[in-house]
Amino acid sequence: MNDLVRQHTALSDSDLEWLHTLVSEWQLLSDLSFADLVLWVPTLDGTRYVSVAQMRPNTGPTSYQDDMVGHLVPRGRRPMLDSALDEGRIVREGDPEWREEVPVRVESIPVRREGRVLGVIARNTNLLTVRTPSRLELTYLQSASDLAQMIAAGSFPFPGQQVDMDASPRAGDGLIRLDADGVVQYASPNALSAYHRLGLAADLVGHHLGRATAELAPARGPVDEALVKLASGWAPREFEVEGDDGVIQLRAIPLKPKGTHIGSLVLLRDVTELRRRERELITKDATIREIHHRVKNNLQTVAALLRLQARRMDSAQGREALNEAVRRVGSIAIVHETLSQNLDERVEFDEIADRVLAMVAEISPGKVTGRRSGRFGILDAEVATPLSMVLTEVLQNALEHAFAPGELGTVEVNAVRGGSSTEPRLRVTVQDDGRGLPEGFDPQRAGNLGLQIVRTLVEGEMSGTFDMRPAPERGTQVVLDIPVRAEKH
Repeated sequence: MNDLVRQHTALSDSDLEWLHTLVSEWQLLSDLSFADLVLWVPTLDGTRYVSVAQMRPNTGPTSYQDDMVGHLVPRGRRPMLDSALDEGRIVREGDPEWREEVPVRVESIPVRREGRVLGVIARNTNLLTVRTPSRLELTYLQSASDLAQMIAAGSFPFPGQQVDMDASPRAGDGLIRLDADGVVQYASPNALSAYHRLGLAADLVGHHLGRATAELAPARGPVDEALVKLASGWAPREFEVEGDDGVIQLRAIPLKPKGTHIGSLVLLRDVTELRRRERELITKDATIREIHHRVKNNLQTVAALLRLQARRMDSAQGREALNEAVRRVGSIAIVHETLSQNLDERVEFDEIADRVLAMVAEISPGKVTGRRSGRFGILDAEVATPLSMVLTEVLQNALEHAFAPGELGTVEVNAVRGGSSTEPRLRVTVQDDGRGLPEGFDPQRAGNLGLQIVRTLVEGEMSGTFDMRPAPERGTQVVLDIPVRAEKH
């Protein structure tokens, strides 16, 4: 719509925003009318109309098999559009049109904003299945007529009340028509079922909806008065009412077709099962986060015990082995700590990498500088946990073997997201400027425990590749290439 309006019309950005608000609401008008809607806007030179939006009804057959958006029609070809635009009134005169052997009744509704007519809605009703209307259909059609008059008067949609139609109740979910005093004139079968779920034993017709709703909800004290007013439909609002056995979502739409409040439409749907599932998911998420928190605490306890044992050992080799184990356990604990703060099983790994780098740098405090460049991004837990261990081993190996005791140096961790949209990958490079690899060193055959852990995790757990080679200028370069899931922005 933005492109069509800006290319063909003289409407301002605020006018365009009004049309967006209208289009976010007009599924309701289409469903109540059992009709297709096409929004026509006059072009910049005033000689044509361009169709910028279209809506088909969920309640009846369509009148248009083709997509009408983007069509241009010369002024004069459709006189009802001209009359609605020029005179600013709803135009219903004229015989039905025949389209592919289907009779279609056409009406034109001017779209007004701040006294100006921005465009015209063509309402097209397929008459092929016309029959004697039921009470529900008559209520739908009367409500559609009231909304159409409000659109023509510029009082609908309501300013600042853009609605998410995916989340709001629709006409077919349940509809209640109220008079000016908030008394129910008509309630659809789905609306009655929803109120019966709340505990209503009688019919709704003839009862004041606000007071009946407040009686069904649990005791709320001063909130009762506000609930009565909301459910009476005096203001455009969405709200929920929860009873002992159910939850219903309501949307009130005041009807003022000629500037005077004549009643309201209340759309509603039973969201009991939806809210129950949401609560289950919240409980599940809380349980998962608690599990990660406890795992982190247990790992930290294990690390503390290993650290205590290391202090009591006389063997320097055994003490160093236990300290390495402490760092390995600590890297896993960092991941679980991060997961305990998230709602899903994905983590922002950059913070984890920085904490691992700081933890391992304690091996040679003040001598070797560690830094990170690039971005790891968001990773799944099944990748983040082994990657944190791999990063710990590679950094630990660099700090222990690349530099002589007391020697100054630098270790840099670089991360780059790459690959394709269907096969995203993460490339991690750890490079030091130390003494380099010994002659004849083969990283695929080296037998120390750290490199065995790296190979096993990278190739077995993460289905990636691992290489260790001389750096271009000086030192050693370790390259990890692993498949990852694409980030969601």
